[in-house]
Amino acid sequence: MNRFVLNYLGIFFILLSILSFFNIIYSYYFNLYLNINTYFYTLLISLIIGISSFINSKAEIKINIYLKILTVIAGYFLIPIVISIPYYFSIYNISFLNCYFESISGFTSTGFTIFENIKHLDQSLILWRSTSQWIGGIYFLFSILLLIDIFDDSLKKSLTNFISFNYSETFKQSFKIFILYTGLTLFLFICLKLIDLRTFDSFNLAMTIISSGGFLPVNDVSSIINTETKEIIFSVLMLFSYFSLFLIYNIFFLKNKTLNFFAEDIYLFIYFLILATIFFISFNFNYNFSIILFSLTSSMSNIGISFNNSPSNLWFIFLMLVIVGGSFFSTSSGLRLLKIYFLLKYSINEILSYSKPNNIFNNKFQLIDSNIEQKDINKYFLSVLIFIISLLIITSLLTIFDLNFEESFKLGILTLMNTVNSSMYGLNNFDFLELNSYSKLIMIIFMIIGRVELLTILIIVKKFIFKS
Repeated sequence: MNRFVLNYLGIFFILLSILSFFNIIYSYYFNLYLNINTYFYTLLISLIIGISSFINSKAEIKINIYLKILTVIAGYFLIPIVISIPYYFSIYNISFLNCYFESISGFTSTGFTIFENIKHLDQSLILWRSTSQWIGGIYFLFSILLLIDIFDDSLKKSLTNFISFNYSETFKQSFKIFILYTGLTLFLFICLKLIDLRTFDSFNLAMTIISSGGFLPVNDVSSIINTETKEIIFSVLMLFSYFSLFLIYNIFFLKNKTLNFFAEDIYLFIYFLILATIFFISFNFNYNFSIILFSLTSSMSNIGISFNNSPSNLWFIFLMLVIVGGSFFSTSSGLRLLKIYFLLKYSINEILSYSKPNNIFNNKFQLIDSNIEQKDINKYFLSVLIFIISLLIITSLLTIFDLNFEESFKLGILTLMNTVNSSMYGLNNFDFLELNSYSKLIMIIFMIIGRVELLTILIIVKKFIFKS
């Protein structure tokens, strides 16, 4: 196998072994011995795989876009197998498919769970669920870095002062991302502690927020976010997975700052303010606005958690916010606001150019120095088209195998957008454990597609078709 593939995946297996070691220490410290052997298995297996991937260090490196795509996809299938070990060998007698479903759900930062009552779980296993989200979040960020040329050339320009895109610098720049990601996790943990959450809940929720995941350390988030002040602060903290990971870095450490480096985040902030104002004016009659704000930020950041008294009658609006998503370089999913804005403005300019041929309409966008190129617009349009096709496919398959159309449609969107089901989508009582095997396999595949985008898979298919 190519050394690049081995090295790239090996890093995450080694990181997984380190997280397993922390879970062992935690279990010993709090006398949680029920499942401790499972973390030893995980530590040993992940460490062996990780170290062995670096043994043949003199092998030739040949890297192209197809190898990058296959590497990222392989990671989404292989790493969760090791993550599923603590579930499979735990005392809860879980089938391998259910273990793999839970692992994929965590690693893709989706949050669907086969566990009905979190209170019955060993605390170390709850911590492991949150850990799977955390490592999945950083894997997603590294994957964006690896595949950025596919997704967006124009947004790449605003990152080049911080990120180098040649192979010799990849691991060094990835280390910077790791430090930033870890630092923001610790910052979120401190903020949650300051609003009087217990340490265990704060740590798990910090990993959930930074990864845009959906796993909770409790059955109902309202049992720990139980005051209006906590609701508002937690809502603000969820925006950390909505804005760019580099926002804090650009504000405090970037030299020679220009608006171009903050363009996407400025658009996202304006978008958030407009929505918050609309929701405050239009939907604040029967519900406390702090609950509305919580649901709003949770949907915009693709986290998806909500209170049981969240307004479920607004489920369609919340799902549309989930589809839009947040920043390009964040752990959130979605089509991305800036892409949709560029596509809409370009389309309007094209229509106006036909209706008013004597006028000139340029495609230069405010706050961005250069025009958006035609090939980027084509990518944005293709992304929307692929999402619609993917949604039709998963909705149809879930309807055929197990569910009614409404449930299939909602779950289809949440699966592709890697967002957890909750009361604001009318799916808080959905039981994933009772899904048949075919439905689970479908959702596993589409949770991964939601992270790598169907576009990358089509590129691989195209390569093999033309090759044949």
